[in-house]
Amino acid sequence: MTEAPSKPVVVGVDGSASSTQAVRWAAQEAVRRDVPLVLLSVWTPIPAAVPHAPALTPYEDELIKQGHRWLEAAVATAEEAAPGVRTNLLQATGSPAARLIGQSAAADLMVVGSRGLGGFSGLVIGSIAVALATHGLSPVVVVRGERAESPAPDAPVVVGVDGSPTSRSAIEFAFAAAAARHVPLVAVHAWSDLPVPSGWEMELGPWPEIEQQQAELLEANLADFEARYPGVEVKQALVRDAPTRALLEEAASAQLVVAGSRGRGGFRGLLLGSTSQALIYHSPCPVAVVPPPRG
Repeated sequence: MTEAPSKPVVVGVDGSASSTQAVRWAAQEAVRRDVPLVLLSVWTPIPAAVPHAPALTPYEDELIKQGHRWLEAAVATAEEAAPGVRTNLLQATGSPAARLIGQSAAADLMVVGSRGLGGFSGLVIGSIAVALATHGLSPVVVVRGERAESPAPDAPVVVGVDGSPTSRSAIEFAFAAAAARHVPLVAVHAWSDLPVPSGWEMELGPWPEIEQQQAELLEANLADFEARYPGVEVKQALVRDAPTRALLEEAASAQLVVAGSRGRGGFRGLLLGSTSQALIYHSPCPVAVVPPPRG
C-alpha cells in the first residue's frame, strides 16, 4: 500500500528582508517535520488597458524574471539555514493573498513574514499575513520578532487555552512544537479581563472559587495532550487578566506563541479572533494561528 505524500511546509517569497527571515524559519521547520519545503512566489499581472493587448507586457515579463531570482536566492537561504532541506519552487500569478490561501488547502503549514515589499516602515504587519491567518485552511506562522531566527535553546512554546474547539487544535499544535524542539510548554489561561477594583470583588463574585474552577478547566484541557506527550514539561499559567496581555507577557521570553484563530467569545461570522490578531500585530516572537478542526 503506497503512503500518501507528506504535506509540505509552504513559505511565501517576495525578496524582502521579512520574507528571508520567514524562509529561514520555514526551512528549519520543514527539516524538523521531515517534509518538503515549497517556496512560493506570486506575481500580479498588470490589467490591460487596451483591448487585445498582449498577455505579457515587457514589465510583466520582468516580474517573472524577478520572481525567479527571488526563488533562487530563497533556495540558497533555505539550504544555509537547514542543510538537507528538500525544496520545491512554485511561481504563480494572481493575488498573493489568494494564492497563499489556496495553497494552504494542501499544506501542512503556511509561513509568511510580517511585512512584505509593499510595507512601509511604520506598518507593523502586512495585509497578506493577516489575510492568510484569517482565511487559511492550515495552521499559519507569521515570522516576526528578533528571536525568530536564533531563539534561546530552552525558550518555551506558549499557547493560549480557553476551552474552545479551536483552542484544542492550538494546544495540540503547541505540544507537538514543544516536543519537536525539546523545550517546555507554557499553557496560558486568562479567565477574566474585567477591570475590577479590589473594593468590588465581594460584590462581583467569589474569586477564589471561580479561580479554582478555572484551574480545573485548564487542567482538563491539557490532560489528554500531557498523556500523549509525556516528555513535554508543562507550566500552567492561570491569570485573571485579558488573554492578549497575558500571552504577550509570556511571549516576551518564548520562541513561538500559539493561538486559535477564534476563541470562546468568537461569533461564527468573525474569522479571526481579537487575541490572535493582536498577537500577529504585537508579538515579540513568531506567531502560529491555528484554525478550527475541519468538518
